[in-house]
Amino acid sequence: MKDKRLKLGVTSYSVRKFPLDEAIAINKRLDVEYISLKDFHLALDSTPEQIKTAAAKVADAGIKLVGCGVVYMPNDEAFIRRVFEYAKTAGMVVITASPDIPALPFCNQMVQEYDIKLAIHNHGPGDSKYPLPLDAYNLVKDMDPRMGVCPDIGHTKRLGQDPIEHIQKVFSRMHDFHIKDVDSAVPEGRTCEIGRGVIDMKAVLQTLLRLGYKGHVALEFEKDPDDPVPGMAESLGYVKGMLALL
Repeated sequence: MKDKRLKLGVTSYSVRKFPLDEAIAINKRLDVEYISLKDFHLALDSTPEQIKTAAAKVADAGIKLVGCGVVYMPNDEAFIRRVFEYAKTAGMVVITASPDIPALPFCNQMVQEYDIKLAIHNHGPGDSKYPLPLDAYNLVKDMDPRMGVCPDIGHTKRLGQDPIEHIQKVFSRMHDFHIKDVDSAVPEGRTCEIGRGVIDMKAVLQTLLRLGYKGHVALEFEKDPDDPVPGMAESLGYVKGMLALL
């Protein structure tokens, strides 16, 4: 029986070297139930017909298309509106993004107009805007509730921070979640198979369950882009196995 307490899925960035049809087939083979598409697989300037066709392919594979991202958003109102139209046409409920800070007020208008959530993704070392989930949270906490955060626990750990502490602090605005492991808690740390790294995954999952998180828990597997399936399978299996024990 599948564990329904968390919506465990994948970001299509994990299969970024493969075209959409192959990416869908890989995720179907891995029994993935939820997916967020990167623009490699569905370009942001796609026509409505192209967007609907791609969304239908995902649905026909038995996978729920949750959202898109990470989308890098300049302070450009026309571009940002186009991204929201794209998400609406595809039936997405969340856009995971890294907006320029001056663009946040317009993003705040868009989440209200389209009733689609925006989740700001932290990128750790080298990210001058949102290195940590709390950095994003502090900028949106007084905006519309649909303006939120997508904690990336790997990037958080690479800054030597406790991912659980950040989850707890931003939870009220946590609209997406990227799950991964890293081999060391330093800026040079790299993604590895979940369970082989330094993140206490049991504690992370316990925290998500305790808080009652209902959003997407998306595996973002950055390792082995030419052959990601073994690492993705191991990572998803580890999370499912851990959930079965909790």
